[in-house]
Amino acid sequence: MGEGSRIRTRREGDSPARDTSFPRWARGFPFLVVVATLFLYAVWPWLPGSKAAPARTIVLYGFSILGEALNEGVFPAFQRRWKAETGEHVELVSSYGGSGTVTNQILLGVPAELALLSLELDAMKLADAGIVPAASWRSLPKNGIVNRTPFVILVRPGNPRGIRDFEDLGASGIRIVHPDPLTSGGANWAIVAEWGAGFRSGGADAGRRILSGVWRNVVAQAASARAARTQFENGFGDALITYEQDVLRDRESGRLLADIVYPRRTILSEHTLVEIGRNIPAADRKLVEAFANFLWTDEAQDEFARYGFRSVREERNGAFTRIEDPFLISDFGGWKRAKKEIVDAVWKKEIMKESR
Repeated sequence: MGEGSRIRTRREGDSPARDTSFPRWARGFPFLVVVATLFLYAVWPWLPGSKAAPARTIVLYGFSILGEALNEGVFPAFQRRWKAETGEHVELVSSYGGSGTVTNQILLGVPAELALLSLELDAMKLADAGIVPAASWRSLPKNGIVNRTPFVILVRPGNPRGIRDFEDLGASGIRIVHPDPLTSGGANWAIVAEWGAGFRSGGADAGRRILSGVWRNVVAQAASARAARTQFENGFGDALITYEQDVLRDRESGRLLADIVYPRRTILSEHTLVEIGRNIPAADRKLVEAFANFLWTDEAQDEFARYGFRSVREERNGAFTRIEDPFLISDFGGWKRAKKEIVDAVWKKEIMKESR
């Protein structure tokens, strides 16, 4: 080795080399730093004065076609407003399916704090089971109705079967895709739309004739309106009876490979919000109620319209296609009466028995 070399070779008999770069007490310090850092990271959101408080949540269950409007439009608008007003970050925990399916899930105990249902009849089921107080939703703005959308007919491009109205769906050889009335709120709306279109033009006999013609030609059913549309898009049938909202956005973007037929007479479906108070923690009640009330603000109504739902304020619906004779469920005495006299007495007990 050269004279200036600093490398020392240990000779036999030398004492073991010792690391003198850190005192003994500090040799475990790096490990302690790692442990302390992980602990601080874990508890930081709960420390007094921490800016990174955990997000608060709202749990909402809704019928099938609501997903994009709520998750991408309405809730982010509320999220921004709540953040500006309170400094808190809030997240939406959501689940969507057929309105009847959602209702059954709530009856079985899912922790929904809010439910936006396709028809008031499902809210009544929750009240009958003691989940919510009877008619409690009617104390909300517009009797709990958040938005509307008419029932329309989706047909193949160019409308090769020449379908112009519900009555045309009864023609021989027409194949119809329809949501299932046992699980889908949209299917129940569609039944009243079909019967009501005939009733308003020619009375109960005409209503029964149109309803019978439609169901004679139903070749496929699905658990929800969204699932029925998927069947149609996969090539089943010549026509689909569905919500206007579910197809408008795709038409505007050019993704809709079908034509929309607006019947002369059709129903405007109305969608009901229910607050499930027993699932709302006391600390979150103000937050959940703020979001519920937000749904009727101009900002939220405009977001719903942007995603194809018609506003509960008619003056805000000028951009939508005009329907010659729209009608409401109230024209038939409300859902309890319509379920008994149309869905059960005509569709279930007469028409479905005939088709077996």
